[in-house]
Order: sequence, then C-alpha cells, then structure tokens
Amino acid sequence: MELRLREIREHNDLTQRKMASILKISKSYYNYFETGERIIPVIRLNDFCNYFHVSFDYVLGLSKYNIVTKKNIKLDIKVISSRIKEIRKKKKLKQKDLAKMFNTSQSTISAYENGKTMILTAFLFEICSKLKVSADYLVGRSNTTTIYLRPPEK
Repeated sequence: MELRLREIREHNDLTQRKMASILKISKSYYNYFETGERIIPVIRLNDFCNYFHVSFDYVLGLSKYNIVTKKNIKLDIKVISSRIKEIRKKKKLKQKDLAKMFNTSQSTISAYENGKTMILTAFLFEICSKLKVSADYLVGRSNTTTIYLRPPEK
C-alpha cells in the first residue's frame, strides 16, 4: 500500500512540518507516514482528506481519480462497523470467511463490526481492494460503494 500523502502535500506546497502541525502531531511522526515506516491511522487519514478535500480511495491508491468533497467528514465508528457488516453480508461471507481471507481472527472482524475497535488503515485498504468497495463508502465519507477507476459521469 503506497499512500499519496507526500504527492498531495507537495502539490499543495506544504512542508512536512506544516502538515504535522495541521494534523496536530510531530513532524517526525508524520514523516513515518510518508516514508511508509508506519501506516497513518484512519482518524489522521480522515483529517488529511478533510484538509485537502481528497478521497480516501485516491490517497490509498485504490483510484487514480480524486472525488472532491468540500465538506469535512467526522468519522463515526457505528457507521463504519455497520458498513463492514453490510459489505460482508452482500458478499455472502461469514465473519470466519472474512477473517480467513484477511489472515486475521474472527474476533477481530467481530470487534470491527460491533464498533468495539476502529478499523486499521491497512485492513481498510485490504478489504476495499479485495472486495472492490470504496474506502470512502466504508468509512462514511460517501454513499456509493463504487471505486472510480475513471472519472465519474457528470
């Protein structure tokens, strides 16, 4: 998973120090995200997307196209958990099937679906790329499950 954090930040003429300040974290911690040494948490990724008005799908590299949203979205773990469950059921998968598919435990899937644990960015990327569902949809930033592989029709 190669995130577009640096590309977007540089395109907007911001330094890592300024970006870290915007995200209310240290510059060295932010640097880890850009270098791939650590994966940006979903909450911070949402802050990044809100600031630049970019989609999760674009930042995560699921789509080559950014679907711009001007509104700032606050993540709601209840929405995320219900959408994970909804997608799993639409794909006719049981929790144990999903767990096996992603090399994790059924209890992890249950914790995500019951809103006990915020989804990890790496898991979000995996579930969206393997099940062909929009990360923006899964985290409640969009009401469409489609990942745009070309610009959407207007």
